[in-house]
Amino acid sequence: MKMVQSLFWLLPFLYMCPGHAWVASNFLMTGPKAYLTYARSVQVGTQSGIEECKQQFAWDRWNCPDSATQLKGLRRATRETSFVHAISAAGVMYTLTRNCSLGDLDNCGCDVSKNGKIGGRGWLWGGCSDNVDFGERISKQYVDAQETGQDSRAAVNLHNNEAGRLAVKATMKRICRCHGMSESCSVQTCWTQLSDFREIGSYLKIKHSQAQKLDTDKKRMRAGNSADNRGAIVDAFGSIAKTELIYLEDSPDYCRKNTSLGLYGTEGRECVQHGEGLTQWERRSCRRLCHECGLRVEERRTEVVSSCNCKFHWCCKVNCDDCSQVIVKHVCARRDGGDGHGIRRRHRGPK
Repeated sequence: MKMVQSLFWLLPFLYMCPGHAWVASNFLMTGPKAYLTYARSVQVGTQSGIEECKQQFAWDRWNCPDSATQLKGLRRATRETSFVHAISAAGVMYTLTRNCSLGDLDNCGCDVSKNGKIGGRGWLWGGCSDNVDFGERISKQYVDAQETGQDSRAAVNLHNNEAGRLAVKATMKRICRCHGMSESCSVQTCWTQLSDFREIGSYLKIKHSQAQKLDTDKKRMRAGNSADNRGAIVDAFGSIAKTELIYLEDSPDYCRKNTSLGLYGTEGRECVQHGEGLTQWERRSCRRLCHECGLRVEERRTEVVSSCNCKFHWCCKVNCDDCSQVIVKHVCARRDGGDGHGIRRRHRGPK
C-alpha cells in the first residue's frame, strides 16, 4: 500500500518536468520497483531537510514554519526560501547516497572508481567511498523536476538546489586506515564519507547569512520575450558562484504576523535566558525575538507530575512515587497597553 501511495506522490513529476518524457521512459526501463525505491529515499531525504531547517532556525525570527517547507507552494524567492530549497536538495542527495553505500538500493554501491590510485603522499584510494555522484544524479531527477517555469524564480530555485548538493560534497570527510608492520602507518588507505547532516545544515546556514540578491535587468524581463528573459537571467548569474545561495526579494518583517504569507510573528515564541551549554546566539534569543520586536519576556511556570523512585517487588509489582517538577519557560508577550509592535521596537532585519 505504501508503495502505491509513493507512486501517486511521484506522478506530478512525470508530467510537470520539462523532460518528463525521459523521466517516464526511465521509469518504464527501470521498472516501478526501482523507481519507488528511489522515491522512498527522496521522501525521507526531504523530511530530513525540513527537520534540519527547523533545527538551524529554532531561535531565529523566521523559524522555518510549515508554510515554508512546501516547495511547490513557495511564491516568494527570499533569502529564507533559498535555504529551504538548498537544504531539501541536500537532504535528498544525502539520503540517496547513504542508502546506496549501505546496499539498500538496486544496481548501486560504493564508489570504487579511484581505488588503487595514489591520492597523496603516503596514501592510496581504497575502501568504500560514499557514492555522491549517484546521489547527486538521482536528486536532480526528482528535486529539480519541480521547477517547470522558465523565469528568474525558477532559475534561482534550481541554482539553490545545486548549491545544496554542492554543500554535501564540500563537507565530505576523508577516512584513512593505517597499513604496515604493526600498523606503523607507512601506507594508508583512504576513502571519502558523508559528514553528519548537521554539519551540512550549519554549512548552509552560513551560506544563508551570506546570500546574494540577484540583480536582473528588469527592462529585459518585462519585454516578455523568452530569449530576452533567458539572456537577462544568464547575465545576472554570471558573477555568482554555484556554491552561493541567491534570492530575488527582500525578506518580510518576521516580527509581525502575516497570514497571507504564512507568517506567525514572534508573539508567543519561546526563548531562552539561562542554561548550561547555550550558544551566544541562543542566549540572545529573548532580545532578538521579544525586545527587538517590541515585545516583553514573560515567565511561565508549569507543574509537571511524573513517576519517580520506582521499586520492583518480587513478584511482579512496581511501586512508584509521584514527583512534581516546575518547568520554567520564557515566551514573547505583548507589552501592557500596546499591540506588541509599538515605538519601543528596534527592528534589525529578518534574523
